[in-house]
Formats: sequence, C-alpha cells, structure tokens
Amino acid sequence: MIDIIIVGGGPAGLSAGIYACRGGMNTILFEKMGVGGQTATTKLVENYPGFPEGINGYDLADKMKQQAEKFGLDIRAETVKKITRKGREIVVETENGQYKSIAVIIATGCRPRKLSIPGEEELRGKGVSYCATCDGPLFRDREIAVVGGGDTAVEEALFLAGFGKFVRLIHRRPRLRASKILQERLVKHSKIEFVKDSVVAAINGKDVVESLSLKNVKTGTESNVPCAGVFIAVGLDPNTEFLKGTVEMNGSAYIITDEDMKTSVEGIYACGDVREKTLRQVVNACGEGAVAAFTTQKYVEELKGISYGEDFTL
Repeated sequence: MIDIIIVGGGPAGLSAGIYACRGGMNTILFEKMGVGGQTATTKLVENYPGFPEGINGYDLADKMKQQAEKFGLDIRAETVKKITRKGREIVVETENGQYKSIAVIIATGCRPRKLSIPGEEELRGKGVSYCATCDGPLFRDREIAVVGGGDTAVEEALFLAGFGKFVRLIHRRPRLRASKILQERLVKHSKIEFVKDSVVAAINGKDVVESLSLKNVKTGTESNVPCAGVFIAVGLDPNTEFLKGTVEMNGSAYIITDEDMKTSVEGIYACGDVREKTLRQVVNACGEGAVAAFTTQKYVEELKGISYGEDFTL
C-alpha cells in the first residue's frame, strides 16, 4: 500500500513530492511526459524568487526534480487513466496496472487551448505551434504570428522576434491583458506589430503554413497576411478528462478545492494550475504543492493511526 500517489510532474507535483518525502511518506509520482510541465518549455522565468536575473524554465524544473529525487521521490513515466475510491483505499489505474494508495494528489496542470479553426489541426507541426521555445528557431528570418493578448502571448512574441523577420501579435480586443512591463517591451520592439480587434478565421497552406485569414471584429473587414509560423497562446484547459465524475469541478473543468487543497472526495487533493483559482504561476503552484503534501500527510497519519489492527491493511 502506497502512502501518497502524486499525478503530475510540474512545479506543484514536484513540490508536493519534496514535502511528502521529507515527511516520511512512501510516495510515487506519475508523469506521462517529461517532468516540469509548462515551466520546462519556458525560456526565461523572471518572477520566481531567488533568481534576480531569471532562470531558464527547464533548468528550474530540473533542479526541482533533482531535489525531489534526493528526498526519495519515486518518479515513474506512466499515464494515469482512472482514479477510484474503494472503501478506505484509492485505486490509481495506469497503462501498466493498478496501484493502491491511502491518498492521491492531483497536479496535472493545464494544456494550451486551441482556436478550433480551419487549418489548425491539419497544419499542426507544419507551422502551427503552441510553444515558441520549442519551435521558434525553425522560423528564422520568416514572418511569424502570435495569437493572444496575455503574458504568455507577449512573451512568445518577444522571444520569436529574436528569430523571425517580423512578428504580428494578433488579439481580439483593443488592449492587451499582459503585465505593464511586458507591454512596454512590446511597444519598443521594432520587429513586432500589434494587430488589435482581430481574430484568425483560418490558417492557410497546403503542406505548411503560408498565410492567415484575419477578420476585424469591429468592422468585419477580412484580410490575408503572409505567415510561415503561427504560435497560439489563447489560454489553457485543465488536464482533468480522466477525473470526469470523480471529483467536483467547475464549468471549465478545473477542480474545486478548499484552502487545504481538499477536493470533494475524501483522500483526494489537488494543487497547481489544475485547481479553480485566479493566479497560475510557478510560485503559487509550489506553495500549493507544499500545502497539499502537508494536509495529505496529516490525513495519512491519522488514518494509519486509527487503522492498525482494524479493518485496513497497510
């Protein structure tokens, strides 16, 4: 019987793993891809305390991983398909079999939201991307577009301007939602154009992206602009499909928890970007991971304390 199973290997999951293992909990973390989550694909994390010059996202995630493993966290590359509570135990099902635990921490984070427009799926990987750090160098000296208006979109545009010939930042509203400091950098950059009040109606190209069909949401005017690569940064969707019907979620499929990271199901906790909340940053994901581990440890210890010699076999 495992004390705690953590699902998800981003900053929240790794932080939970550090605290759980330091607390003496037998802990396994499942991550279907490389650990680090979205942080690992971020070129520069500027606002994580302790790094005044900023730090590469992959390097930050790797340091967290090394620290977690130092304390004994067992990280396994498996995809969790289903979680079920059966009596006092929780069954976690992966492609490799079933694992039984006393408690589970969900830290599966989010994924980039799609535009769901013509050409997006057909040209994915052929000019359509959701990660500037991953694919930006492929479009050196080419015309590039970024879709979105938040911090991520502006950061992507600024990063891509270092490779591309010209970058268009396309946003459906007249103003950006990005932080002031990022907007100031954007305005000063000679290779970036802000295309406001506009949406991408279609991504065009036969074998690769060749152009974008734009529509002005105020005037209805349509236009076609050349583009070799389009980077989509219009928000996030939580990775909670495998939890449908298991725990309570809001209308956007984010998990609802209390301040102690407890979900609607006893023994199941959630932390990080997968939770319903207002701020999604590395720093608060780590804090939530610590809270989730602390609360979960107390739950496990209390349950063990009342269960020895009774009806719960450990």
